[in-house]
Amino acid sequence: MYVIGDKFIDSASAAVDQVKMPLLVYVAREKKPSHPHHFKAGALNVLLRVSAVKSNSPHILVLDCDMYCNDPSSARRAMCFHLDPKISPTLAFVQFPQRFHNALWPAWDGLQGPGLAGTGFYIKRKALLGNFKLQEINLSELKNHFGASNKFIKSLLDHDRGSGSSNNDDSSDALQQEMQLLASTSYEKSTKWGEEASGHEQKVYLVGFLYASVVEDYFTGFMLHCKGWTSVYCNPSTPQFLGSSPTSLDTLLVQWTRWACGLLDVGLSRFCPLVYGPPRMSILMSFAYAYVAIFPLCLCVPLWCYATIPQLSLFYGISLFPKASSHSFTILAFIFLSSLLAHLIEVLLTGGSIQTWIYEQQLWMMKTVTSYLYGCLEAIMKKIGMREANFLLTSKAFDDEQVKLYQLGLLDFRTSNMMLVPLVTFTTLNMISFLGGLARVIVIGNWEDMCGQLCLSFYILAMSYPIIEGMLVRKDKGRIPPSVSQISILYSLSFLVLGHAILMY
Repeated sequence: MYVIGDKFIDSASAAVDQVKMPLLVYVAREKKPSHPHHFKAGALNVLLRVSAVKSNSPHILVLDCDMYCNDPSSARRAMCFHLDPKISPTLAFVQFPQRFHNALWPAWDGLQGPGLAGTGFYIKRKALLGNFKLQEINLSELKNHFGASNKFIKSLLDHDRGSGSSNNDDSSDALQQEMQLLASTSYEKSTKWGEEASGHEQKVYLVGFLYASVVEDYFTGFMLHCKGWTSVYCNPSTPQFLGSSPTSLDTLLVQWTRWACGLLDVGLSRFCPLVYGPPRMSILMSFAYAYVAIFPLCLCVPLWCYATIPQLSLFYGISLFPKASSHSFTILAFIFLSSLLAHLIEVLLTGGSIQTWIYEQQLWMMKTVTSYLYGCLEAIMKKIGMREANFLLTSKAFDDEQVKLYQLGLLDFRTSNMMLVPLVTFTTLNMISFLGGLARVIVIGNWEDMCGQLCLSFYILAMSYPIIEGMLVRKDKGRIPPSVSQISILYSLSFLVLGHAILMY
């Protein structure tokens, strides 16, 4: 089964005599404002139900709509793990890498296996729908958990007994009506879809992909590992799946805002990996999941501080870092430079270039002070009941101007002012502080005292070159609007006035 965003293709096994052609089914999911559709996780659960009454295949391939299979042997590679009698009983899924952000998975593979990445994985159906004898659970309890469809309940029992395909009458009107019922928004009402459920001998299992977070892949993978399932990271030399990462700044920032919010949702819930994980998985695995859940918060707060406090102190001649001639400064410089070098080596070893490293540094700074901040604020507001869950779709279409800018290596700054103003404000503040601090050093001569802050401000300005270019040089449609620059200058001056009041006090 191939799942592509809210779209779905189910490839059932052809008969041995090759009389039948493989079956292709397209599902357009029903959505009504009066019923929650649970975003991508809801779409995946619709496809689980529809495919169960069509093919009931034991393994499922999940792909995003902007990815494709680059090597048809990926299924065979995945089945080498799923059919291995030594690891198959506890193996939930085989995860192939997303080339644009897969740095952590090899380390996780040495523990319980990688988490779900949302795309490019082959997962067992029974890992999502119970891993024990469902036929020992009474029918009413099954319907309370999975819904009222008799055909779907039969598909579960058939799959549990290993009896193969649920229904061979692919053209029947009754089956089509049943699939429409399973795909309806009202089907999940008063069921356990997207939640945990208990069954025979009080065993707890999942009913499909989980709804508690908009990053259903991370949360579902975490809960599968908590239930004792394992996973495998498969990274052959030939990329098995390829796709397109965001090519516009607006798309990237919107995407990361959603991810940051969804991840922190889990970190602030009763399923926090540091609390929920250790009784159910190793402490190292719990820490690995916890890092992913809280890293947006742990990055945006320090970076906001580093983007403002040293610069304000530099402008007013207040030294924060050790003198350049001290051993402490040498240690700090070594740590800073070694972290940059480690990232550079990682980029080069994965086929990137120095230019790629620069792009990643620039985008990391941009999304941390905007997407991570707004995502964390949204998660906190949801936690205290001030906001409902939101799922902003990532655009997959680009106009000619965006394509042209992307090919030229230029950022398209046509995004909301909410995203642009912090970026331009910090850049403007660094420009004013660097020039003011440099002038002060030249006049007073306290180079050793201010060296650390000057170097930090210069590094931020170097990484902010695309923003400076968008403000002062570019004239195309993707430039930073002058109105944003004007607003940002006012905010920068406000920071300077406020900083003077605080620092002088």
